[in-house]
Amino acid sequence: MNRRGVGFERTGAGIEAAGSRESILATNKVLRNTYSLLALTLAFSAFTALLSTNAPPVNIWMFLIGAYGLLFLTHYLANSAWGLLSVFAFTGFMGYTIGPIIGFFLSTQGGTDIVVTALGGTAFIFFGLSGWALTSRRDFSFLQGFIFAGFLVLLAAIVISLFWPMPALQLAISAAFMLFSSAVILWQTSEIIHGGERNYILATITLYVSIYNLFMSLLSLLSAFSGND
Repeated sequence: MNRRGVGFERTGAGIEAAGSRESILATNKVLRNTYSLLALTLAFSAFTALLSTNAPPVNIWMFLIGAYGLLFLTHYLANSAWGLLSVFAFTGFMGYTIGPIIGFFLSTQGGTDIVVTALGGTAFIFFGLSGWALTSRRDFSFLQGFIFAGFLVLLAAIVISLFWPMPALQLAISAAFMLFSSAVILWQTSEIIHGGERNYILATITLYVSIYNLFMSLLSLLSAFSGND
């Protein structure tokens, strides 16, 4: 091969290496911003939950309108600076709705242990799954179909439970939400690692909702099995 050919090969290798470094830097930036924002929103949720501990429970229809309205707003504003305000509005609202539930458990015998166990279990599952995805660097994009199907099934089950509340159905929904949220955590973390997600606001909101669902599901299951339901 002539020198010109060698020069082209070296140039191509240099461009490829530079592109690889840029991709790694972009991935690390999204990861750093996502986990930083996630930590802040979780802390803000804990603060609003503390403020509403003695407040009356939020009506289910108000919760659905507020939660989904702010969630859609966050997705709409995700590419602007207003998206950050929307994230905190959403997570603050979600924390406020948790407060009365936590307050109820803290006022009952054994309720404090249930809350602490649910928090510990949520942290263990989240860090375990995130750590697995980050260290193994496996591509969990194959879970996308399962997540979409699971969302439809859970949505149908929730609608049914609103009109025909049954304890067994509530437990099944809580268990299903744990599996669903675990799959979402693996998928979303994998998307960030492999460049499928470059918007840290969207990544944060997805992980936050998964953590919220894990905590509420564990709270429900622990309450049922402890006899405090």
